[in-house]
Amino acid sequence: MTAEAVILKMESSSSLPDWAFPPPQGYVAEDLDHIPDLPAHTELIDGSLVFVSPQRDFHHTVIFQLHLHLREAAPEGYRLRQEMSVKLGPKQRPEPDLIVLGPNAVIQQDVTYFDAKDVLLAVEVVSPDSVVRDRKRKPTLYAEAGIPHFWRIEEASGLPVVYVYEIDPATNSYANTGIHHDRLKLTAPFDIDIDLTTLYTT
Repeated sequence: MTAEAVILKMESSSSLPDWAFPPPQGYVAEDLDHIPDLPAHTELIDGSLVFVSPQRDFHHTVIFQLHLHLREAAPEGYRLRQEMSVKLGPKQRPEPDLIVLGPNAVIQQDVTYFDAKDVLLAVEVVSPDSVVRDRKRKPTLYAEAGIPHFWRIEEASGLPVVYVYEIDPATNSYANTGIHHDRLKLTAPFDIDIDLTTLYTT
């Protein structure tokens, strides 16, 4: 059997699903709702599908505990959601670890994503495979879409460190307003006072 025949046989017997081969123009945000058997928590960034690794215990626990604290601090009418995607543009639909929705957000039982205009705060906990996305690409996309606040959470010596950003309307980009190690005390997007050392314990 020639090398060309081997290649053709391999291609014809490929078990890869159709969605593994994106259209020439890339995927659009709505495609995520119609692609069959797509892995859970698949994101769309720049028209390309992004798959996430299994969550570490640190990641899961910090988000869960932060959700509880923010739900208690949030004013009436604000809502929190974990691992729900946000449509930022035609080819941008990332899935923040946690979002805070403003009081005017459209919330229905069958929605699969929220619009950027409804999101007040996006939070990402950095994982080993998401460092570049969470530090660079996602903040840029969130800011360009007009999400007012962004937090990036990283692990340092087994504890969470929160990097807080607020959008600068003059540049339409995020400005760092603080790095918080032991305590997160803020007045925006609303009054928050969290002992960060309690977010993760082994």
